[in-house]
Amino acid sequence: MDLRGKGVVVTGGSRGLGAALGSALAARGARVVLVARELGPLQETVRRIRASEGEAHGLAEDIADKTAIHRIAGAAAAMVGPIHLVVHNASTLGPVPLRLLLDTDCEDLERALAVNVVGPFRLTKALAGPMVLRGSGLVVHVSSDAATNAYPRWGCYGVTKAALDHLNRIWAAELEGTGVRFVSIDPGEMNTRMHADALPEADPAALADPSQVAARIVSLVLRDERVPSGARIEAASVEAEP
Repeated sequence: MDLRGKGVVVTGGSRGLGAALGSALAARGARVVLVARELGPLQETVRRIRASEGEAHGLAEDIADKTAIHRIAGAAAAMVGPIHLVVHNASTLGPVPLRLLLDTDCEDLERALAVNVVGPFRLTKALAGPMVLRGSGLVVHVSSDAATNAYPRWGCYGVTKAALDHLNRIWAAELEGTGVRFVSIDPGEMNTRMHADALPEADPAALADPSQVAARIVSLVLRDERVPSGARIEAASVEAEP
């Protein structure tokens, strides 16, 4: 995918991996729309990208809010034109400190599903139709090793990421041959606020910087046709483009 002039939507774009992806995509010439709930950090990320001569716009919306989806899709298209790439990066761990499933409230699981699965499903529905009509587009789902490993106390988060991975595969199967492609990416452990919330005892120096992971994901986007649609990829296995 040639990102120059292409419209891109990144959810969870105010900090961490989302902010790093916004910067990396804008540096490749993409016209980036970042979506996040918190206006202050979102505005700061947009300002930083613009200061580096990239194009970025911010939408302060909650991906779990059903009424926000068409606002996001409509505003993004109005800001940057047709959307060629969407990165579903917004996530919630559920309650922290992490707790056993027996101690997890039903409402907390519902919220995690709304943010991590239902929100991406709704936004893809809103954006994939125009992609099909154009015959091209890429949808990236940011996953986790918690989707494939049964870590105690990670149940609320892990079950949603497992569902997201399978959603990715089903989208790919149903839209095979349309030119719209899907990929799920496990970014690995990163030095982010979410990781600190989950594992406050972890050594930040032992974790990947989000900018390094973002560079690998952008490399994958640039050569996405080499990857089977519906695949699940570990970011660590991708060589960053120079």
